[in-house]
This record gives sequence, C-alpha cells and structure tokens, in this order.
Amino acid sequence: MNESTLTPGAVSALVAAWWFHYDEWNPVELRALMADDIAFTCASDTGTTDYEDFIRVDVRGADDVMAWKDDHRRNSPYPLRHNGTNVFVTDVADGEVEFSSYIFVTKIVAGKPFAVSSGVVRGSIRATETGPVFGAVHVVLDTQESVRYADHPVGASTPAV
Repeated sequence: MNESTLTPGAVSALVAAWWFHYDEWNPVELRALMADDIAFTCASDTGTTDYEDFIRVDVRGADDVMAWKDDHRRNSPYPLRHNGTNVFVTDVADGEVEFSSYIFVTKIVAGKPFAVSSGVVRGSIRATETGPVFGAVHVVLDTQESVRYADHPVGASTPAV
C-alpha cells in the first residue's frame, strides 16, 4: 500500500470508522486504526472550559491513546454520536496524507438528539502493509462564543477579496 491508495474516499472512510468505533466502544477495531506511534491531542479552543480536565489530552503511542480513550469513553454518555463531516485531504507526502474535518457531537436528551460539541479535527493517515492507519489525530473543540467574522481576531486580519 502506498500514498496513492489513500484516496479522499479512503480518508473519509477511516475518519468515519474512527468515530464509529469510539462511540460504540469497539476497542479492538479502534486500535487497528492506529499506528503504534500515533499522536493524539484534544483540547478546547479557549482552554478554559469547566470540563477542560475531562477533554484535554496530549499522548503518544497507541497504548497510551487507548488507555485515555477507554477511560474517557467509559465516563461519557451513551448513545454518543461523533459525526465527522467535510473531511478533505490537505497534503500528501512521504506515504502519508494530512486531512482536516469538522466534528459535531450529539447525545440523547428527553428522547431527542442534543448538541454536545463541535470542533475541528486535523491529522495524518499513513499507508501500511495492512491498510491505512492514523499517524496523528488532533481535536480542537469549539467553546468560544460566536461573533461576526470581521470582529474575530482571525477575521479582522483577513484582507477583503
């Protein structure tokens, strides 16, 4: 397997499998999606949420990632649905592809879907003999209040087109 087999469809399918196997807690299947040296991070965009200690992580290695995910999943609601959307390839080099996507997370409250969180996911996927695996997954959850884009520090510095 080489980077040419890491098509946008393969990348989207791997991202979907990551979230599905996490939500349903299929640890064997989830672990199979990771390189042994995977890097995994998660935090909020502000770093100041009431639940920052619950979501903040910066670990390397599949064993440490799985240990954190096991604890995190056991202490999260069920059903929980992470919806990876707008997955796209941002770079291709040296047998790896980098990707970006959005995430939208729901749980059920009073019999209806309830928005838990949203955010941006970036990472890398590499080709291996057994198939594609994640080399890195970095999650930044949205917690800052939305403002008009031009009033946001990022939008204020963006030149008009």
